[in-house]
Amino acid sequence: MSQSQLEQMRAEHPASSPLSIHDMTVAYQRKPVLWDIDYDAPAGKLVAIVGPNGAGKSTLIKAALDLVPRISGMVLMFGQQYSKQRQRIAYVPQRGSVDWDFPVSARQVVEMGLYRKIGWFRPVTKKYKQQALDALDRVGLVDYADRQISQLSGGQQQRVFLARALVQDADLYLMDEPFIGVDAATERAIVDLLRELRSAGKTALVVHHDLQTVREYFDEVMLLNMRIVAAGAVEDVFTEENLRATYGGKLALLEQVGHRMKLSEMGE
Repeated sequence: MSQSQLEQMRAEHPASSPLSIHDMTVAYQRKPVLWDIDYDAPAGKLVAIVGPNGAGKSTLIKAALDLVPRISGMVLMFGQQYSKQRQRIAYVPQRGSVDWDFPVSARQVVEMGLYRKIGWFRPVTKKYKQQALDALDRVGLVDYADRQISQLSGGQQQRVFLARALVQDADLYLMDEPFIGVDAATERAIVDLLRELRSAGKTALVVHHDLQTVREYFDEVMLLNMRIVAAGAVEDVFTEENLRATYGGKLALLEQVGHRMKLSEMGE
C-alpha cells in the first residue's frame, strides 16, 4: 500500500475503527469469493458475521489478517496496516483447521499467545506461565493445564484457543466459528468471555452460524453473501427482509427465525 493510498483510505474511514475494509475483493482460482467489501467495525462492540455456507465469512477474516491474498482493496486496523498492529489483534481459527495431534499441553498452547512478549526461542518464565494458567482459569480449564491437547474434548480444545487469545490482551478479536461443535457449557463460557471483553472496551468480530442466538449474543451484525447485504445494529439490520436477501431460498430456516423474532418483540 502506497502512502497516497493509505492517506486516501484514512480520509474515507474513521481511524477509531478497529477494522476498516475498503473495496476488498478476494478470489480462489479466479472465482470471486468476496466482492467489493467496504466496512468499518464499531469499537467496543460484539459483531456477528452471518451468512450461508460459501458466503465468504471465514475468508473475510483471513483476508483481513493477510492469511489469504486479496485481488484488490485495503485493510486498516486502528488506522494502520495489520503488520504494524499485530500486537493489538488476536485470532481464534476454526477448530477444524488445527492439527490437534501436535504433542503440546493446553498450557503450552496458551503460552504461544505470549511469544511476542516473551520472544521466540526464549524460555517461558514463571511470570508468563502464571499468565497462561490465569487465562485457562478464566475459561474453566486450569485443572487441565498439563493435559495433552489431543486428549481434550472439542469444547475444551476451543476454550484453550480462547485462553490463548486472552493472554494476548488484544484490542480486536477475530473469531472464526467459535461456537461450532461445542457443548452447552462451552457456549456459555464463550458468551461470558465475549461480554467480559466488551466490558473492557474490546471489539470482537465473530463468524457465527446460529441465527437464533444473534439477537441474544451480539450488538451488531454483518449479513454477508459474497457482498455485504447489510451491516449495523442488530435491532436495525437483523430483519426478515435482510435475511431473505442474504440466504435466498432457505425459507424454512428463515420462517423459523422470523417466528422467534416476532415472539421476542412481543416479549414472549
